[in-house]
Amino acid sequence: MDFTQTLLITVGIFAVIVLGYSAFSGPAVGSAQKRRLDALRYRHSENADTKMESQLKKAIAARKPKSHHVAGSGSRLEALAVRLDRTGKGWTITQYVYASLGLALVIAMGIFMQSGAILLSLGVGLVIGAGLPHLVVGFFINKRTAGFNNKFPDGIELLVRGLRSGLPVTETLGVVAQEVDGPVGIEFKGIVERIKIGKTMEDALQDTADRLGIPEFNFFCITLAIQRETGGNLAETLSNLADVLRKRSQMKLKIKAMSSESKASAYIVGSLPFIVFGLIYMINPSYIGGFFYEDRLIIAGLGGLVWMSIGVFIMAKMVNFEI
Repeated sequence: MDFTQTLLITVGIFAVIVLGYSAFSGPAVGSAQKRRLDALRYRHSENADTKMESQLKKAIAARKPKSHHVAGSGSRLEALAVRLDRTGKGWTITQYVYASLGLALVIAMGIFMQSGAILLSLGVGLVIGAGLPHLVVGFFINKRTAGFNNKFPDGIELLVRGLRSGLPVTETLGVVAQEVDGPVGIEFKGIVERIKIGKTMEDALQDTADRLGIPEFNFFCITLAIQRETGGNLAETLSNLADVLRKRSQMKLKIKAMSSESKASAYIVGSLPFIVFGLIYMINPSYIGGFFYEDRLIIAGLGGLVWMSIGVFIMAKMVNFEI
């Protein structure tokens, strides 16, 4: 059995596993029942915060974005451009593509010089070249989102103080853009600039919400939209929203602390085989070098990587909670 056949068999096994997971992993009945019970609890609760959160969730569920600039919708290039914009680094699609191709070429050449297996080198190079930049972009998106969420309640509180002092909403948005640093100030500055060139405040906020894709900012936009339609005390509504966002942030920190042990275990279990492989290869290359050119060892290594990937995916899902 040559290398091509073994590689095709491995890909086929992996495809069967993925299809089986997709076929049997539907929405859990228990989760659906819990969501319905939570909806009833929110509907009949006497707590003001709970009622407000219920209204926000209903508004988000009924909301239809005016634009389709959401990662995964529209064209792939549009989704990639949105992801790169969310990093706040000013990266372009051309730079991303060049970085991916360059990384894939370097990795493939390095593995080919060590093993001489061209198909294995190309496969590993393509996987790392496509996956590593994607992970880096996701890391910077999460980092900027966390920075935005940390400062956003402070921005809302500043907005509340401005409204209570008698300033109009557009003026208070400008104050937030000047006084709050980080991503919050940058995004609010963009909102103010779009309002100055003729866009309505609702459209300017909606454009930013569609581009950021942050639930906390969606809450803010929906709150302003509901208040504009129904009236009421905007300062009090935003003050309650800031309190809800702070409680959400505290809950996320509690979950992060409670799941830190499981995440550390996942990191150790996932990295230990690669560390041991690298150490053995450094000490005695001939002992473990067969994984690069012998068909049976290549099949065993690829199968091990597949099962490790499934295990890491399951462990990640176990410690990932939605709030």
